[in-house]
Amino acid sequence: MRFLIAITGASGLIYGTRLVEILRKQRHNVAVVVSNGAVKVAKAENAGGKLPKSDFEENNLSAPFASGSYVCKNLDAMMICPCSLKTLGEIANGVGSNLIARAAEVCLKERRKLVLVIRETPLSYIAIKNMETVTLAGAVVLPACPGFYGKPKTISDLVDFVVGKVLDQIGVENKLFKRWKE
Repeated sequence: MRFLIAITGASGLIYGTRLVEILRKQRHNVAVVVSNGAVKVAKAENAGGKLPKSDFEENNLSAPFASGSYVCKNLDAMMICPCSLKTLGEIANGVGSNLIARAAEVCLKERRKLVLVIRETPLSYIAIKNMETVTLAGAVVLPACPGFYGKPKTISDLVDFVVGKVLDQIGVENKLFKRWKE
């Protein structure tokens, strides 16, 4: 399968890094876009390690994913993990000012799978309305809210729960977390 993963400047870069790692380990075709904001946040978070290398510059609006004429069968899903509220707002309002927001807009208009991993709390009314807007447009809003019924013992267990939920949304089998009543 072919995926586009964007990592934006929200806290929780470890989610996107782990998602890329798992999909590449399973030999999926993964393209990555790392925003300038993510690079700045990585310095503050120590990024849980190193951020994946970006395959496309954030401002490259001539990348294939920025066009609806890019053949649909070549992209199974786009995940923005984590998705900053700035990026969410741009997508919800059709502001395709960079490759990430434009590629997300293309996914919505072409009816491709789009998963936004929001990592923010608390949420303002504006953020909630933006989540409603993208959901009504066809995106999946998947807040980075790990479950605790699997009795996680490490931060990696918590990260894998969220990443496993993302993989479920895009149809990729995984055993990253203990499922309810397993």
